Amino acid sequence: MPTQPRTDNVKQPITDDSIKVRHLSHYQFSWTAQEPGQAGVLTLQLILDQGAWEEVLTVSAEDAEVLRGLLAHGSDVAYDVGRRVLMFGTTPVAHG
Repeated sequence: MPTQPRTDNVKQPITDDSIKVRHLSHYQFSWTAQEPGQAGVLTLQLILDQGAWEEVLTVSAEDAEVLRGLLAHGSDVAYDVGRRVLMFGTTPVAHG
């Protein structure tokens, strides 16, 4: 009979704050007006793990355009909460 791995070293309990990478469920771009004569602010709201976590990022118009294209074609998008990095799936070697 194989030995079961010990679980003594598992940090308990697992909380929302201990999950570092989450899957993107939904997203929404928003534009917020500023004072007259000032440029507006673009934000990207990320809804992660079906609403278990939410993140709002301020983005430039150029970044918003690129991200919109990536998000429209990405079927598996993850977000690293600690590093604030969006990751767009994986591609096997020699399939790019």
